[in-house]
Amino acid sequence: MIQETHSNIDILFFGTSRFAVPVLEALVTHGYRIAGVVTRPDERAGRKCLLTPPPVKVTAVAHGIPVFQPKKLDVRDFTEGKIPQADVFIVVAYGKIIPKAILDMPRLGALNIHPSLLPRWRGPAPIQYAILHGDAETGVTIMQMDEEMDHGPILASSKFQVLNSKFVYKELYDILARMGAELLLETLPRWLKGNITPIPQDESGATYSKILMRGDGRIDWKKSAREIERMTRAFHPWPGAWTIWTRDGTPLRVRIEEADAIDAPPQKGSAGHVWRDAGHPLLVRTGDGSLVIKKIGAEGRRVLGAEDFIRGYPAFLDTVLE
Repeated sequence: MIQETHSNIDILFFGTSRFAVPVLEALVTHGYRIAGVVTRPDERAGRKCLLTPPPVKVTAVAHGIPVFQPKKLDVRDFTEGKIPQADVFIVVAYGKIIPKAILDMPRLGALNIHPSLLPRWRGPAPIQYAILHGDAETGVTIMQMDEEMDHGPILASSKFQVLNSKFVYKELYDILARMGAELLLETLPRWLKGNITPIPQDESGATYSKILMRGDGRIDWKKSAREIERMTRAFHPWPGAWTIWTRDGTPLRVRIEEADAIDAPPQKGSAGHVWRDAGHPLLVRTGDGSLVIKKIGAEGRRVLGAEDFIRGYPAFLDTVLE
């Protein structure tokens, strides 16, 4: 590879979500030339369904960087000059598959920042899955993209210890976003100088996350209290960890916002049985141990502490959640 410096290369940045913003900001701050930003189209969001630009677009516009928002990536957009070509692509949380014909265009490759220690947790929800499965460590990986999902050879990675931590998804998301920006600033100059040989991923260690659906948040009370506690953190704020309470014959969705796990089960009841003891105003029996409810909210109502919730819904005690 011909040695390059950041002063004589053009970068085309692909990104959409808030996770990509620290990376784009870091590149701009450190003097990299951004030929343009490719992001997803504006979408309607919020209660008023207002047309809202992606966070990356807001950042790009603030820095005077040209923005391109194709509904579908097409090679002709690049060959016909609608989207500028560049020496290297940087892809961070773009949210769409980039065709191989486009990935092959930049002479210095297409690099992706992924929020896991690849090949563990390929796919769209790696942070949630790391929390959900109680991983001792997670991190970020920079890889050279190929046509398969999160499959390309690795340039660099950075680890972050999460053993025995209580991070919720949004907290870990922000930490890994900053780590990704820092790792790229360390890695990109070495890549441009030809000082990195990408290492193929070990396929025997590959695991996969999937797109989360609302139904993924439904609690199975036969699981252990520790598994369910991790679920409340992994799925916060969406899809949330929720259960069904049948109140006066009517099913009511109840969301567990914050919880702890303890080993002690009640003396009676099956998995899902709601109880209390002298030290805890609200517990639920699980397949192994009990879940200590700290914050909880009925659907359409505000989130309450356990004591306040029981005061407002005394019939919740001694029921069985589904």
